[in-house]
Amino acid sequence: MSKARRLRRLLNIWPPFLFSGIRVLEIGEDWRHARVVLRRHWYNTNYVGTHFGGSLFAMTDPYWMILVMECLGRDYIVWDKAAEIEFVAPGKEDVFAEFHVEDTLLDEIRAATAGGDKYLRWLPIEVKTASGDLIARISKQIYVRRKPEKPASPA
Repeated sequence: MSKARRLRRLLNIWPPFLFSGIRVLEIGEDWRHARVVLRRHWYNTNYVGTHFGGSLFAMTDPYWMILVMECLGRDYIVWDKAAEIEFVAPGKEDVFAEFHVEDTLLDEIRAATAGGDKYLRWLPIEVKTASGDLIARISKQIYVRRKPEKPASPA
């Protein structure tokens, strides 16, 4: 079983996702995309019958960091740094979020961190219904730095 598939299965039984109705539908074998759903159930709606804002945020939480980290490889440190959410419409049905890592993003990060500098980058996510209605806009800021090269060990 591939590492991406194992991670998807693990996230689907991780209690904060499992008990919120969050399911990871797909993580690409090449770590270039992911798709997540937040299913609407009686136990994960608020007082007025819509998705909890925290659940909308949680469904998008780790993916940019994980995907970028896996695409860049072991020579980089990648962390979540900050986040923002804008609620656009009430979520009254299942909602979805999709993540796509493009070559241009990875090239931009590599160029910005080549000298060892840290790089902060905001990445957007839209949470939508199956029919494409926008429910929320979320922006995640990731921190990226190239790991310092280890000195050669004496022979």
